[in-house]
Amino acid sequence: MVIKVFLATSSGSTAIKKKQQDVVGFLEALKVDYTQLDIACNEENRKWMRQNVPEEKKPSNGIPLPPQIFNEESYCGDYETFFDAKEDNSVYAFLGLAPPPGSKEMEPEGNETTEGGEDEEPEDTVTDDL
Repeated sequence: MVIKVFLATSSGSTAIKKKQQDVVGFLEALKVDYTQLDIACNEENRKWMRQNVPEEKKPSNGIPLPPQIFNEESYCGDYETFFDAKEDNSVYAFLGLAPPPGSKEMEPEGNETTEGGEDEEPEDTVTDDL
């Protein structure tokens, strides 16, 4: 299975460029096999992407913006759903892939626990003050 990331290499939007770089950089860090498909220079890629993003996932103007992510023909999501999966440490599930043995997917969760620990400290302080 190959992950397909639809991008616009000549986008004038810095927000889109940043989102595309974020997705590609994260996939590379996870060593996920993926293919970049340019919608700016290839009309067939643009048409395929637009036809295969589910209607309920398209914006109100009907034109989905890159990056859009697919696992072969199956739609995974856009940048926002990718970002949510990244925050939830569920990128492999989002991509429809099994996490590799010894996956480092749990490391960011450890950081969240640290943040949670910081949140718990004031509660302990409040309890101590009572």
